[in-house]
Amino acid sequence: MIHYKTSEDIEIMSENAMLVNLTHAMLVPFIKPGVTLRHIDHLAYEYVKDHNAEPAFLGFNGFPASMCISVNDEIVHGIPSDREIQEGDLLSLDFGVYKNGFYGDSAYTFPVAVTNPEHLKLLRVTVEALDKGIEQIYVGNRLGDVGFAIQEHTEKKNGYGVVRELIGHGIGRDLHESPNVPNYGRRGNGLKITNGLVICVEPMINLGTYKVKQLNDGWTIVTADGSMSAHFEHTIAVQKDEAQVLTNFDIINKEIKKSEYITDFQ
Repeated sequence: MIHYKTSEDIEIMSENAMLVNLTHAMLVPFIKPGVTLRHIDHLAYEYVKDHNAEPAFLGFNGFPASMCISVNDEIVHGIPSDREIQEGDLLSLDFGVYKNGFYGDSAYTFPVAVTNPEHLKLLRVTVEALDKGIEQIYVGNRLGDVGFAIQEHTEKKNGYGVVRELIGHGIGRDLHESPNVPNYGRRGNGLKITNGLVICVEPMINLGTYKVKQLNDGWTIVTADGSMSAHFEHTIAVQKDEAQVLTNFDIINKEIKKSEYITDFQ
């Protein structure tokens, strides 16, 4: 069952979405070699608690941390550890908050002093694909059109692997709601988009194969061939017949431009 949102609901969700990306932006100065993943997670926890919100992932289905931090060939659901950030890492931070009865969710992959042009291109193409998917979100179109646009840009035009097992989702009073939002699809297929729909679109794109495997920790999903992976996510509401992107990468990118360690890949 799909729970369509009122304009009042979406206003609350917009504030939550902004808090998620403000958290990402706050973390930028700490994303540098020598800092542990666990410390990044702790900073995110303290920040949202200071803003009278709850970290959405902590305890969700038993997840043991506030933030999913996935590095290099880890696609999603990485558990923050005492591993130190290193030069050349692709660091994916997937984070959500809960406040005033609703959730917010967004992901961003940070290149830490990355010089490999193929890795930087992977990030750039994944963001482009996210934008192309969002362009297909308007009343009367279908979710298959969104997935098709993402797959066309990443897989067909650039030869990357589009992860099938992990997809986007609806969001609202629950972190994961109907409908499913795949990053692949056929034009004209899937749910018809209408006003009040709020979804997370989150392409997970691999430099190599689309196939994945799960680590023994029961959470972390990695590429089957060890290739690098990128993950970006926006929360989008449909209002006045078109997409309203509730999350905002601009505030993150502004901080990246000040960073000595994060490569500006766009």
